[in-house]
Amino acid sequence: MASHGVRRFKPVEKTPEERQQELQKIEDYKSLEQEVSGKMAAQNYTADTLKKISELLNRNPEYYTIWNHRRQVMRHHFSEAGDSADETTSQPALQLIKNDLMFLIPLLRSFPKCYWIWNYRLWLLDEARRLLALPEARKLWQEEFFLVGKMLTLDSRNFHGWGYRRLVVETLKQLGTPEEAMGMTQKEFEYAKKMIGANLSNFSAWHYRTKLIQRLLDEQRATDDERKTMLDEELSLIHQALIDPYDQSVWFYHQNLLSVFDPDTADRTMAPNLTSAERLAYLRQEIENIQEIIDGAEDCKYIYQALIECTVLVSKVAGSLSSEDRDQILSWLSELKQLDPLRQRRWLDFEQTL
Repeated sequence: MASHGVRRFKPVEKTPEERQQELQKIEDYKSLEQEVSGKMAAQNYTADTLKKISELLNRNPEYYTIWNHRRQVMRHHFSEAGDSADETTSQPALQLIKNDLMFLIPLLRSFPKCYWIWNYRLWLLDEARRLLALPEARKLWQEEFFLVGKMLTLDSRNFHGWGYRRLVVETLKQLGTPEEAMGMTQKEFEYAKKMIGANLSNFSAWHYRTKLIQRLLDEQRATDDERKTMLDEELSLIHQALIDPYDQSVWFYHQNLLSVFDPDTADRTMAPNLTSAERLAYLRQEIENIQEIIDGAEDCKYIYQALIECTVLVSKVAGSLSSEDRDQILSWLSELKQLDPLRQRRWLDFEQTL
């Protein structure tokens, strides 16, 4: 039988020795789990308990309850190390945090998309802000920034890594001066562009860019002309990326840019004060640019979807849908129904709304 187009094969029968080894592993795991639970129930927050917790997490990092046990043990050790939020330095607390951050590195390499590892790592770094003097805490967060950069170099499309990078950057901004914060936004904006250049299909990098644009413009207190310049640059960037019209991530970013021309969302975009005439001019130019892509990519449904979206926005800005635009939309819908038969009902419903 097949599922989702993937043929199922009968699993290879295990030998009695392999089955016995598997059963032994399960028994060892259960025994370790019971031992950890017993130590936590007895509030035995020793180094040995931490070691047993580490063994358990190395076997199963998805066990979120054990991460909470680890927090409890670490809080106990932090309290023994003493709180040093003042000018003094708590070397014991600093070393505890560093050791635990190092413990997580192999786990992240093996399980880069495990939420609980990322969450625990953030908790540790937040504890650094609470327990350590500002220079020490900032240094740890700065090291984390370089670490996540290396991780994204190895796996540039790991959305966990991108989300984590945003949190690290925001924290570094809080721990630095306003000038340093503004400089980081600009650098992150350039970093996202570099990552997009390395891989146009990097949806996470495109998404990150959408989050940075508005923040950068606000921080720079950009004028309407400067915002319009940014819009022109982003449209130019996306047109270059559309050399591969079959890449869905590029069309997602294009769709995000179209929100600038939508009267319902324009006030929350990078260029909120465009006139209706300017919006119509941009949209007509977009339609013309996208139509040029069709030649040689007649079977690409994303092109027709974008043409329809642009033309519908023209009608919203103009206040009505012209008969010429309506006929054009119907023509593109006809193509879509053939190219995307699984969503034919969607296209028929949309056709009725016209």
